[in-house]
Amino acid sequence: MKYIGIIPARYGSSRFPGKPLAMLGGRTVIERVYCQARKVLEDVVVATDDERIYNEVKRFGGNAEMTSANHRSGTDRCWEAYRKHGMKADVIINIQGDEPFVQPEQLTALMKCFDSADTDIATLIKPYDKGVKYEVIADPNCVKCVAAADGRALYFSRSVIPYLRGVEKDEWSSERKYYKHLGVYAYRAEVLAEITDMEQSPLEKAESLEQLRWIENGKVIRTAVTDIETVGIDTPEDLRNAEFFLTMINKKTDKI
Repeated sequence: MKYIGIIPARYGSSRFPGKPLAMLGGRTVIERVYCQARKVLEDVVVATDDERIYNEVKRFGGNAEMTSANHRSGTDRCWEAYRKHGMKADVIINIQGDEPFVQPEQLTALMKCFDSADTDIATLIKPYDKGVKYEVIADPNCVKCVAAADGRALYFSRSVIPYLRGVEKDEWSSERKYYKHLGVYAYRAEVLAEITDMEQSPLEKAESLEQLRWIENGKVIRTAVTDIETVGIDTPEDLRNAEFFLTMINKKTDKI
């Protein structure tokens, strides 16, 4: 199978404008994401709507494609960049441009999901720590996932799922395993073309989660479980946390 990694990277952000160009340990965030992806993938492309990001990618020797500023999601931006780039692949991996600590093992786990012929889309989920307080799981900004025994995603929600009847809420994570969804996706090329052409679905509109549109339209989303914590960057405070996280990593392993 041939894989290509595409990194959607917008300049505009209500909470942190220009975050792909923010400096993290002497390199821009987008360069760090790109370099992490290249540890696994031979072909990586940044999909951006801003010439400043495009020029930065070219500066460090990466591949980039200019895309429309009107896309409703990173998925749509991925599809445009894939078509413009002109390189044929069986699977397209969507790596978020604000995840500078995405690990090779996580990308490899996504790729292995396509060993199952029925996999249309793959994504990552991470278990919450056992005994964590209910309020941590209940954060609506952290999307939860329930999956079948074979890893097929059954549902994603901003609510805590499943509900444990007759159990005190702060005991829920001690009674069963809960999973947080990490927004890294991989799609078969023909499936990506199809899902970007779908109308928004009722569940998607209710929860503001595009993956529910795919499930409602019968697509098989296979999950891969990772125990690796990622540090996404949505705010300047997140960047400060990422600097600390990077310092800790560099003390334990080779620099990234």
